[in-house]
Amino acid sequence: MTGDPFVAHRSLLFTVAYEMLGSAADAEDVLQESWLRWAAVDSSQVRDPRAYLVRTVTRQALNRLRTLSRSREEYIGEWLPEPLLTSPDVAEDIELAESVSIAMLTVLETLGPTERAVFVLREVFEMPYGEIAGAVGKSPATVRQIARRARDHVAARQPRVRVSRSEQRAVVERFLLALRTGRLQELMEVMAPDVVLIADGGGRAAAARVPVHGAGEVARLLTGADRGVVRYETTTVWLNGAPAGRVEIDGHPVAVSLVVEDGRIARIYAVANPLKLTRLDEAAELAR
Repeated sequence: MTGDPFVAHRSLLFTVAYEMLGSAADAEDVLQESWLRWAAVDSSQVRDPRAYLVRTVTRQALNRLRTLSRSREEYIGEWLPEPLLTSPDVAEDIELAESVSIAMLTVLETLGPTERAVFVLREVFEMPYGEIAGAVGKSPATVRQIARRARDHVAARQPRVRVSRSEQRAVVERFLLALRTGRLQELMEVMAPDVVLIADGGGRAAAARVPVHGAGEVARLLTGADRGVVRYETTTVWLNGAPAGRVEIDGHPVAVSLVVEDGRIARIYAVANPLKLTRLDEAAELAR
């Protein structure tokens, strides 16, 4: 089995599926389905196993995306991607780290399934248009048009400022310290005036069901000013290729990813849905 191309490329295949779906659980299901199809193929007749497997995973992920669309429309509150614990090594590949960030995966949710597949395969994995065409069932010319449209769509919505990992970590640690100590003023100072907090409880954990805007409103929500003192335990961790926070609220974990611009927090993504927090104890293997 160690020489099997599926095993050799598993990290890559998982990353493709995860970036297309925003869910590690769904990505694993796609890999299982793809493995069954691969096992039924005479691999000796496959000229390029890597490209073949990426096409297979892409098709299965597209099928899964289409079946998931209704359940996500009916999701309680805001839907955020499933956070992954990653090693600091992932951050060394800047393009990979950016592509798996919670901020980017949230932007990708605004694309249609085919647009998302084309964007991921072209912009992240740099696949030729001809190979992408075979994966999504479109002509190469159509794929070029879709790629350009998706690229423009993402560029208009993704964070415009890329910060160093050391700056990101420093801001994360300031935020977590202010949160842990309940210092309202320090919390407001580390956030931009127009900060936005997006929380995902999925109806299974307490969380704001709509985005919260403004440093004052976000700080009051986080410090429990409207409902009594909230006690936090915090840890700095690496999530989706960047320094982030793991927060315990009365024993209930929350994964917190931050977008930093000009030294202050512009956006906060807080995932509290326990079904999405099952991968915070073992680092995911990501590759491209």
